[in-house]
Amino acid sequence: MNPPETSSVEPTDRAHDSTRPAAAPQPVEPGPTATSPRPTPGSRTPAELRDAVIAVLKTVYDPEIPVDIYELGLVYEVEVEPTGDVEIVMTLTTPMCPVAETLPPEVEAKVRDVPGVSHVQLELVWEPPWSMDMMSEAARLELNL
Repeated sequence: MNPPETSSVEPTDRAHDSTRPAAAPQPVEPGPTATSPRPTPGSRTPAELRDAVIAVLKTVYDPEIPVDIYELGLVYEVEVEPTGDVEIVMTLTTPMCPVAETLPPEVEAKVRDVPGVSHVQLELVWEPPWSMDMMSEAARLELNL
């Protein structure tokens, strides 16, 4: 009597292979919906992108004051959408500021160059008016106030 023949070929349909234990079901990650954009490889979360935008804002200086515009309190709001759209609300030390024509476009251009930013909306406002009370503690220390 000959022994039964064995096959070394793996079954292709493991669901019907009774010799193997069934694999535990794996949780399914929810996919993007019509209202949430599909993330791209290397994309940042809105919080990470906001941090990157703020880091760039801290490289922009009012030429008359040796403190960056963020620490000076000139930036009132930074909003970042999952789409990469960034909205910045800012002011200047005074409406008659000598850099009123050049500083906002510089801010917009630098933020636009941050990887992950798709669009920048900068709104220059005069209310509430800027005051020295809006400066951060770091700015106060830098200016010995």
